[in-house]
Amino acid sequence: MRTLDSLVDKALSRRTFLAGAGAAAAAAVTGCSSQGVTTTTPLYTDADILNYALNLEYLEAEFYLRAATGAGLASADTAAPTGYTGSYTLGPVTPGLAAQVANLTTAQQQILNEIAYEEQQHVRFLRAALGKAANPRPAIDLSFFGPLATAAGITTSTAPAFNPFASFDAFLVGAFIFEDVGVTAYAGAAPMISSAGVTAGYLTAAGGILAVEAYHAAYIRTTLTARAIAAGNASAYPYLGYANQIESLRASLTVGNAAQPSTAGAVETLLTLPSGPTSPSAIVPADQTTAIGFARTINQVHHIVYGSGTIGTKSGGFFPNGTNSLFATTTA
Repeated sequence: MRTLDSLVDKALSRRTFLAGAGAAAAAAVTGCSSQGVTTTTPLYTDADILNYALNLEYLEAEFYLRAATGAGLASADTAAPTGYTGSYTLGPVTPGLAAQVANLTTAQQQILNEIAYEEQQHVRFLRAALGKAANPRPAIDLSFFGPLATAAGITTSTAPAFNPFASFDAFLVGAFIFEDVGVTAYAGAAPMISSAGVTAGYLTAAGGILAVEAYHAAYIRTTLTARAIAAGNASAYPYLGYANQIESLRASLTVGNAAQPSTAGAVETLLTLPSGPTSPSAIVPADQTTAIGFARTINQVHHIVYGSGTIGTKSGGFFPNGTNSLFATTTA
């Protein structure tokens, strides 16, 4: 895959202009051709779409690497690349309760290692594809797991705030927060890639990353469900209920249009099993009629990671200063 270096100067000059018009970032501007035909031109480039994905990968990689190893991304994977002329700055990571998850079995540690490695490689892949247009890591606040859990109604008897690094089971709930969002984010952004980007292989790459995120999500969902089954029922294994509470909150934050999964509710829960082969599943997050996986718009994803359903929000939650992205301010 070639990099976007050939498009960088154009992309960054447009980004400078568009930063002042961020409220219309995902819209289109109308104009006239030489024949007088009205046309529409997107206010974003393929570099902007890939940088949006890169912001999400920064967040996931910082979470998984800390869970697996106790340390985050290397500085070479987060700083602005040589030749970068953008306006975004490198942000710090607020670890909160972050620490390597203790008391893991060998198999559990291997699972964490694999997911962490793959999220790290997603960061490196996107940065390589973007070349000198790769935006640096934004400020990330992993302590937001606590307020997010509180907002979802999750309480624990052993700690004042939910800590996804406290145990393997708690880690599964933290991972559940990110993985489903990652899958729907790639599904929602893929159609925005230009025809030139499709030719360059960006759509194929996005599909490949979506597949890996979906494998991660499937492992998390299956493990949560299996451990509840092994415990005898969901009440004996509270972490499955925690995941459902997170999904309920996530659905309430998915605003901006009436499409699924903004109205999914119980469709994305883990508790209800289909009664037969013709019944829609509530384990796989898919449309009940078509069995096609959900997609979320860029705005909807930002609402979730910011922890706010308010239109016009530009920061908060896991991104205290907003994403280093053209789309940082929600417009719908």
